[in-house]
Amino acid sequence: MKKVSILGATGSIGKSTLDLIQRSPDEFEVVALTASVNVGALADAARRTNAKLAVIANEGRLSELETALQGTDCRAAAGPSALIEAAAGEAELVVAAIVGCAGLKPTMAAIEAGKTIALANKEALVTAGDIMTEAVRRNESTLLPVDSEHNAIFQSLAGSHIDQVSRIILTASGGPFRTASTAHMRDATPAQAVAHPNWSMGAKISVDSATLMNKGLELIEAHYLFGLPSDRIDILVHPQSVIHSLVEYVDGSVLAQLGSPDMRIPIAYALAWPDRMPTPAQRLDLAAISRLDFEEPDLERFPALRLAREALEARGSAPAVLNAANEIAVASFLEGGIRFSDIARLVESALQQNDRPAPQSIEDVFEIDQDVRRSVTLLIEERCA
Repeated sequence: MKKVSILGATGSIGKSTLDLIQRSPDEFEVVALTASVNVGALADAARRTNAKLAVIANEGRLSELETALQGTDCRAAAGPSALIEAAAGEAELVVAAIVGCAGLKPTMAAIEAGKTIALANKEALVTAGDIMTEAVRRNESTLLPVDSEHNAIFQSLAGSHIDQVSRIILTASGGPFRTASTAHMRDATPAQAVAHPNWSMGAKISVDSATLMNKGLELIEAHYLFGLPSDRIDILVHPQSVIHSLVEYVDGSVLAQLGSPDMRIPIAYALAWPDRMPTPAQRLDLAAISRLDFEEPDLERFPALRLAREALEARGSAPAVLNAANEIAVASFLEGGIRFSDIARLVESALQQNDRPAPQSIEDVFEIDQDVRRSVTLLIEERCA
């Protein structure tokens, strides 16, 4: 049995991972589960999987978790040190699915412990890509991408060497505003922005998909995962979300990974790697789909994608600034504090004002992150004053 820990077990990726594990109970042993604040869902998952350790990030909810786990053999713990313990413990495979920079230290702990990491936290590589990839090399860890696009590239590489690749092509659905006018997007509501046409995701990542920032973050992540420069990573809008990404080889061959828009497919590939496992995902019926459409992304209506590429090419602290500014802007939009169109404007302002040096450590990344969050929050307050 493969020993697995899930960081972020109550989010969408965590729940899908648990679904797969429970469908193959003889294949996996759950070592640890973590959550941010959802004690009930965490305790329920721990009971269903017979997990050994359940960690709630919010230390003030430890007693509630202990009560919820009474009568089980699962130990309750809380706080940053417990998250590190869950990441670096006895599991062979660590599913890193904590959203945002909160997942950075636990993911690094898993890397430094030499684990195989199923990486669903794109912000970790975006904000600390150079630091993290060096740690992977030094500790002989393995990163398995869980994002559907990067997982598709991983599958399409199929053991081929990266020097045989001329470019990789990340596909984007285009989100709920693919055909919307600039005027319509300016006044879009949070409910409209999170209504993704194909995928079921959390609010933050759904807004990122609506702005195409999600694809921009994936562009940066792809650079660190596969070692290709910005000019060899393309973005293609594909509204059906059937082709999840493509790899073009030097001989002109293009390999693509296709499947229904169900995150259990890439998660299963990471869980079972180097093998495969069955999933309940709907099987692809190309005859019923009948057509596949493609178009170039519109950088005028979706400037976030341009900003992300500029941040990647600038390197240094720029990707971390991009991520932090976007997180604050998206949170403000979801709370009704700013317009949808203000998200990219705030990110661009943060990048233009950035003169911070490149981070040399995880602590540097957090300093940049917190500094940018403060400055963008002030910008929002000034706009709303």
